[in-house]
Amino acid sequence: MNAAPPPAIDGAATVVIACAHGTNNAQGQALINGVRAAMGSLRPGLCVLEAYVDVQEPALPDVVAGVSDGVRAVVVPLLLTVGYHVQVDIAEAVASRPGFLAAAPLGPDPRLAGLLHEKLGELPQDWGIVLAAAGSSRPEAAQRVQVMVAALAALRPQRVLAAYGAGAQPSVPEAVARLRAEGAAGVAIASYLLAPGYFHDQLSTAGADFVAEPLLPSRLLAQLALERLDAALAHREPLGLAR
Repeated sequence: MNAAPPPAIDGAATVVIACAHGTNNAQGQALINGVRAAMGSLRPGLCVLEAYVDVQEPALPDVVAGVSDGVRAVVVPLLLTVGYHVQVDIAEAVASRPGFLAAAPLGPDPRLAGLLHEKLGELPQDWGIVLAAAGSSRPEAAQRVQVMVAALAALRPQRVLAAYGAGAQPSVPEAVARLRAEGAAGVAIASYLLAPGYFHDQLSTAGADFVAEPLLPSRLLAQLALERLDAALAHREPLGLAR
């Protein structure tokens, strides 16, 4: 996806570095690349580069270092919340190049709650729902996930409980067991993950009765990424952490 000369945006040459976590799952890789392609489709002429913070190449620092001098670049995290990758990996990569910017991650956003709602479909009212996120040791990440829990709960009659694949508690199996102990007749997992990969694969072993598909494919994610790009360019807020 490494397009040739960066286009002009707002009168200045700008490159968008769409940075994802990275996965060994081929379907997950294709879906994330689909977000980048959709960004270009929604905004013709936009130069979108791929980069990753883990697992895949090219690594974000290498992509940042490869951008020509005099070209403005914005790193747009294809990630759902703040955490180490946003606050450290992306922040350090951006800080290495004066004038570079980092946009806010894709979530939380009420439209993502609507997408989760659609992925879950119809469920019995006496079931419970686990909102399963990747997880982070940083408390602000869990706070953002709780925003999504509240937004999803506003759309559903079932109780919604947050859980994490790593880095925070409760784990997804623990949350499933908690809902059953509270009397839920069944438990569904809402996958607050972008695409198939390691964390989504683990959801099938958590003991739930139903596991929804991850958020992709959906054009909404590309739309959100472009909104984060525009906000970063308009406000020059390096990480958008106030949002």
